[in-house]
Amino acid sequence: MDIGTIHSIWTIVLFASFIGVVWWAFGKSRKARFEEDANLVFADEQKATSEEKGVTK
Repeated sequence: MDIGTIHSIWTIVLFASFIGVVWWAFGKSRKARFEEDANLVFADEQKATSEEKGVTK
């Protein structure tokens, strides 16, 4: 097995890993969780604004 074959195998392994991560990240079953996580930043801002106005939840 020469270095060219090893590089080819490594490239295929990395490409398959990349496709796996993309498939995992864009899967429909995870969409709701990722959208909720994306809005966590805004939840902190809303809480701070409510506390400044004297409104507590």
